[in-house]
Amino acid sequence: MMMQLPETTNQKNSLFNAMNRFIGAVNNMDQTIMVPSLLRDVPLDEEREMSSVKSDLDEGDMYSYYQLLKSIRRDIEWGVRCADERRKESMKITRAHSSASVSSSGSSSCSEEEDDEEADLEKQFQYHLTGLQGVLSKLTQQADVLTKRYKKELGIGGWGQ
Repeated sequence: MMMQLPETTNQKNSLFNAMNRFIGAVNNMDQTIMVPSLLRDVPLDEEREMSSVKSDLDEGDMYSYYQLLKSIRRDIEWGVRCADERRKESMKITRAHSSASVSSSGSSSCSEEEDDEEADLEKQFQYHLTGLQGVLSKLTQQADVLTKRYKKELGIGGWGQ
């Protein structure tokens, strides 16, 4: 067993740690919920905390949310194959388009465009990284809430734990 070192402020804000916290919360949820079918027909809206992260499952039950959290964990751990295939296809189209445009444009504007694209990529990365960390934080809270709700429904463990 590895000894965990205390996280510094910068480490707490890292994407890697946010993903690990989410995966840990979902693993805890998965280990606690021995009979997931008991979550069927248990409405989400009963808990105010669950309403902070609503998705397309607004009409769903806790079981649907349980499945969603497990699916997101699987995507983080193993990757999203469909998204990866779409990205490869998009890159082929972009390469074909960029090679055609490079041959028709002057070389002096090409380096300026590359600088703009690099700055734009950095801004896009920061924007999406911030968003992803926020979503992972909310999903981690939701996995914890779902675990507590399950315990409460079964009358095991303390609600405040």
